[in-house]
Amino acid sequence: MIRPAVAGDEALIEGFLQGHPNSSMFLRSNLATAGIGNLDHPHGTQFLLQMRRGALIGVFGLTNEGYAMCQAPEAEAEDWATFMRAMAGRSVSGLTGPDAQVLQAIEALGVAAEAFSVNHAEPLYRLELDQLVPHEGTIRAPETLDVDLLTFWFLAYGKDTGIYTGDNAAEWAIGRAVNAIKGDLTRLLIADGRPVAMTAFNARFADMVQIGGVFTPEDRRGKGYGRRVVAAHLAEVRAEGVKTAILFSNNDAASRAYEAIGFQRVGSYRVAVSKKPAEIGSRS
Repeated sequence: MIRPAVAGDEALIEGFLQGHPNSSMFLRSNLATAGIGNLDHPHGTQFLLQMRRGALIGVFGLTNEGYAMCQAPEAEAEDWATFMRAMAGRSVSGLTGPDAQVLQAIEALGVAAEAFSVNHAEPLYRLELDQLVPHEGTIRAPETLDVDLLTFWFLAYGKDTGIYTGDNAAEWAIGRAVNAIKGDLTRLLIADGRPVAMTAFNARFADMVQIGGVFTPEDRRGKGYGRRVVAAHLAEVRAEGVKTAILFSNNDAASRAYEAIGFQRVGSYRVAVSKKPAEIGSRS
């Protein structure tokens, strides 16, 4: 049986997702940030729960921004079809989750391969922070005066990763820059008095973080800045009690950098981004 989540299901969902920690950080973070039934927050998520004899065995979600997420290791084709029928009429801008599960979700969605600007499996990595290999690096939080630099960096990051290349990419990059400055999840590596690389957490809990937004401008690559900024940020939060870090890697160079500071591969995580939102229930 698949049913909508309702108020009061929070502990049930969190308990299940904690049992699949490596690939559930977005779902956990959205639940913690916006709860159940939030229609206003960008990360507000409509959750569907797969139940078997009273036990939760799968979680499906679609955010207010149109991103589908999943942690449903026992779901079969009909379960994915049920998820899509329940979301009929809404739009999907992208899908993320364990590789095999997202492939099943895409099949149920019924969109053509060419509808995606990005659709690939990325290596999923995990690091217990007591095994972090130290790398020297001075980091700081971004400041208001960094807004122009960060806007250009996010524009390049969106293009490099393929996650955002739309007509309003500049607006998206400005928003990312402003949010990076307003929040406390982004750090800049400083060399010779200037920012040379950045990293961020796209999900954080008391004991676990997920890394995202790692970027070094093209003219500064090959100097080890990526591994240094990530290692320094993780050393900072390790001192605050964080035990574990998760990330998925976009390319081989990034993978080598992460492995150099101790990350070990634990699976594959698929990222799929639509060229334009696809309406659920309208196969194309």
